Amino acid sequence: MLSEASKDVIVQRSFSNKPKDTGQFKDFFDKLESYVAIISGPAIDLHQANPYTFRAVKEVIPDSVFKVHDTLTSRAEITDLNARLKNDIIAIIGLGGTGAYVLEFLVRTLVREIRAFDKDEFRVHNAFRSPGKIEISEFGKPKGDVYFSRYENFRSGLYFNRKFVDTCCSEDFNDVTFAFVCVDKGLSRAGIFDLLISKKIPFIDVGMGLNRKQGPLNGMLRTTYYSAEHGQNLRDKGLAELADSPDDLYRTNIQISELNALNACLAVIKFKQLRGFYFEELPFYHLLFNVGDCKIIGDSEFNED
Repeated sequence: MLSEASKDVIVQRSFSNKPKDTGQFKDFFDKLESYVAIISGPAIDLHQANPYTFRAVKEVIPDSVFKVHDTLTSRAEITDLNARLKNDIIAIIGLGGTGAYVLEFLVRTLVREIRAFDKDEFRVHNAFRSPGKIEISEFGKPKGDVYFSRYENFRSGLYFNRKFVDTCCSEDFNDVTFAFVCVDKGLSRAGIFDLLISKKIPFIDVGMGLNRKQGPLNGMLRTTYYSAEHGQNLRDKGLAELADSPDDLYRTNIQISELNALNACLAVIKFKQLRGFYFEELPFYHLLFNVGDCKIIGDSEFNED
C-alpha cells in the first residue's frame, strides 16, 4: 500500500510474483529461484549473462575430506544423512569395470578413507569401461596412479595399493569398516573372502554372468552383502563364484560399461541403505538383476541352516 501522500500515484507494475496455484512459495530457496528466473531471464536471452556462474567456494569445513565446498548437500537438507558415512574406511578390491565405478561414486561421499587395491596396469580395454576423461598417456600406468590423478584434486583420504589381495594382506585391512569386492575371477575371490571374513569386515561382492544363447547378450548382475555376523554362512551358500568359468563371455566382451556402472550402483545403494542414507523396505542381502527383462529379484530372509 502507498502512503496517503502518494495516493495520486498509479501503480501499474508489481514486484510480487507468487505462484498462482498456491499463492505462496514452498520455501525461501524456491522464492529466490523464481525471482532470479524472472529478473535475469531477459538478460540471459539478450546478453548471455548467467547469474548461476560464480567462482568455486574455496573455504571448506576444516575436517571435510573434500577440497571444494559441498553446497548441494546443505541446500538439499541431507547433511545429517551424508554424515552417517563420514567415519567409514572403505576398501575397494579390484579397479576393473565395476570397481572403477564404485570408486567414482564413493569419492563423492564423506567416507573418511578409501583404500583401493589393484595390481594391474591401465590398458586400452579399461578405457572403454572407466568413468571420467581418458588420457592416452595413462595407458601402461598402474591403475592406482591413473585414478589418484583423477580424484586427488577433489578430495583427500585416497590410498591406492598395487597388490594382489589374499590372506597375507591382513595388515592392509586394519581399521577397514566396509569392503567392496569387484574381481572377475572366482579363485581370487575365494582368498579375498577368507581374509575379510576372518577379520569380520562386512563386504559387498559383485558379479556378472553373460551368454549369447539367444543371439544378443543376456545374463545377470549380482550384488551380495556379507555381514560380519553371517559372512561365513553366506560363503558356504555358494552365492558367489569361487572358481573360474572358461565359458563366461564377460572375459572377452568387456566393453559393457553400462552394466558395470549399474552393478556398481546396486552395490553402493545397498551400502548406503546399511548406513541409513537410503530407506530400505526389505533388508535384501542378495540381489539379481536380469538383463533380458530388467527385473530385480532378491533374498531378504537369511537362514543359517
